[in-house]
Amino acid sequence: MERKMLFAASTWSHIQNFHLPYLRHFQGLGWRVHAACGDAPASAPYTERVLEVPFTKSMGSPRNFRAAALLRELIREEGYELISVHTSLAAFFTRLALLGMERRPLVVNTVHGYLFDGQTPLPKRRLLLAAEQWMAPVTDLVLTMNRWDLQTAQRYRLGANVVHIPGIGVDFAGFSRAASGSRERLREALGIPQGAFVLLYAAEFSKRKSQEVLIRAMRRLPEQAVLVLTGDGALCEQCRQMARQFGLDRRVLFPGYVRNMPEWCGMADAAVSGSRSEGLPFHIMEAMYAGLPIVASDVKGTSDLLSDHEAGLLYPYGDDAACAAQIQRLMDSDSLRRQLGARAREHVEQYSLERVLPVVLGLYDGLLLEQTVRQRR
Repeated sequence: MERKMLFAASTWSHIQNFHLPYLRHFQGLGWRVHAACGDAPASAPYTERVLEVPFTKSMGSPRNFRAAALLRELIREEGYELISVHTSLAAFFTRLALLGMERRPLVVNTVHGYLFDGQTPLPKRRLLLAAEQWMAPVTDLVLTMNRWDLQTAQRYRLGANVVHIPGIGVDFAGFSRAASGSRERLREALGIPQGAFVLLYAAEFSKRKSQEVLIRAMRRLPEQAVLVLTGDGALCEQCRQMARQFGLDRRVLFPGYVRNMPEWCGMADAAVSGSRSEGLPFHIMEAMYAGLPIVASDVKGTSDLLSDHEAGLLYPYGDDAACAAQIQRLMDSDSLRRQLGARAREHVEQYSLERVLPVVLGLYDGLLLEQTVRQRR
């Protein structure tokens, strides 16, 4: 019997950056793997078909409801056995397409961080929670990555089965292949003076990632501190303007989107994060593997990684003074930097792709097996 599955996410880059090992696995087992996303490439690895759907970040946009209609037509046409949904918006509208179907595929919702935690304004929090509750009847398995999301999904019964996973797995192989000498080369290319203490934050420029908190913190730090903000996004230019306004042009750097994170981690003295909310952040886990000491906002996901293992310094979200104080602690203490870096490196192995992939795939297998048993009764 032919087996088909669909991966759905807001963008192809999300699937490409985080889920290709899963597509490869299912294709290797003989599944016909399709993908649906908002920026479909002409061709994509490990997929037979990629459908471009008009997802847009505005939840109430007619484009998203048109995307749901296209997905409903696709699902009926292809007869998928399994659908794997990712990113909050795509997960909602893909499942919306399934409501009312007499026979629907199994659905796995991988939660990369619910966006309705305690810091979300109450009206928005209620709306987003209600949306997840509405989709619960067509969600067979919920995979969560941090304690808050797990407890929330269990409390509100946001799927038939809710399970905690240690992320989706980070491929650390590239860190062992990082080119020697890249530290000096990158610093020279960026114009970073000798003796600088380099802070790295690798993230999309968005309101949720809160780069502006780190830029404000830089005003409180000595000239020796240099902040490197890699990535691109809607708020990049706004952050550039803020840095110029504060006279930080030479101390806050914007190299744009970069690919070789092992080399960039090797260039830094510490990693930082200003994020308002996370699932289980890749940039933190990569920094941990590189042995960098970390200063980050005390939010779900990040605190699971750092606080549980005493592997980094946390500060209240949005508090640039507290952020600067924690960074200053690192700058003042070689022993603290070594201790935190070593502890982070020791504990991050449990989140590696080679350990996590079998765990997650085992949950998919269990769900498919349960369905087979039910059908035979």
